[in-house]
Amino acid sequence: MKKGLFLLCLLVSFSYEQDSYSDLIRTETKINLKWNKAYADDSIDKSLIGLKWALSYVGATLPSSNSGFSTTSSTITIDIKKLGFSESAQQNLLKLLAKIKNTSEYENNTTVDLGRFVTLLIGASEHYYEIIGTPNTLAKILNQYTLLPQKGYINNSSVSLEHRIIQFSEQNGFNQVFLSEEVDPVSGEIYEYETIELLPNGQLRFGIFDVNGNRKNSADAAHSNAGKPAKCLWCHESTINQMFTPQNDYSGYLTYANFQSNLIGYRESNRVQKLALTNGVDFSQTQQHTLTELLYISFMEPPAERLSEEWNMPLDQVQNLLSGLPTHVYDEFPFLGNLYNRNEVEALAPFAGLTVSSSVRETSTTEVNHLND
Repeated sequence: MKKGLFLLCLLVSFSYEQDSYSDLIRTETKINLKWNKAYADDSIDKSLIGLKWALSYVGATLPSSNSGFSTTSSTITIDIKKLGFSESAQQNLLKLLAKIKNTSEYENNTTVDLGRFVTLLIGASEHYYEIIGTPNTLAKILNQYTLLPQKGYINNSSVSLEHRIIQFSEQNGFNQVFLSEEVDPVSGEIYEYETIELLPNGQLRFGIFDVNGNRKNSADAAHSNAGKPAKCLWCHESTINQMFTPQNDYSGYLTYANFQSNLIGYRESNRVQKLALTNGVDFSQTQQHTLTELLYISFMEPPAERLSEEWNMPLDQVQNLLSGLPTHVYDEFPFLGNLYNRNEVEALAPFAGLTVSSSVRETSTTEVNHLND
């Protein structure tokens, strides 16, 4: 009798431990994101859309239901395991989540600022690369494709300070690569490479590589205005761009008219394919990507009112802390108000969050990599 009772207790205890362990694992795959209102028309619903676009940028398939998301009036909780990420992406995201949860921001609030989270996803180049799976060498990308013999030549780029030679593979569904060489127009010397690939979730994957084909965090400002991958995301708006300025014709290359026609054809074919997707972001709402940009811009350049919410501190107290610091207006979004620089206000916060790169789009003086530090 006693032996039977002991076995029963042991089984109950084991079952409880298993359930507790399962609950722990589920909790570790979730994270609470705090929405802090940043402008008059801001809402948690808009911010949820912006978050979904940010997750899509780094490879999430995003089921058509809201599986993986839950919201309150000021918090969005996501479950990394339910957003359609690859196994490799999940492991990198869970590593990042563990770092975030080990900060005083998360320990004090049980949340991380939503803007900080998005900034850590796409505003740190190494995070972006590792989560979305951009190989660390150009060769590893090109080995997956067959480049066509035709090439385009750009002598009047709106991005590069040099000339560009563009190679590309055939488009086969969500499978294509574009390779850009930044070249000196006189010597033909190659300075660096950029790649664009099509992804199954409808997004583009960007890579920047040095002359030796090694992955790098940002384009060399001496040769290009391309900046970091996040700037590529902003500029391309999930689209294969056509040329925006006329180009000269060069022997051995596609004419300007033929190359432009190819690009537009690829863009339109890709657009049709994206609109047919049943999961993911709504590619018919072409301006929704702006809601992602507002999330990281209002975090990196916050008004005092947003900081008041973020720090859970009266506005007059925040304004007193910020006295003497310069403000500015964001030209593209003047409705954000008078803004401060995150790099200048971070040390004044009542808690410490996981550090972010000093710039989301441009080469950063501080470029974080919490996945390998």
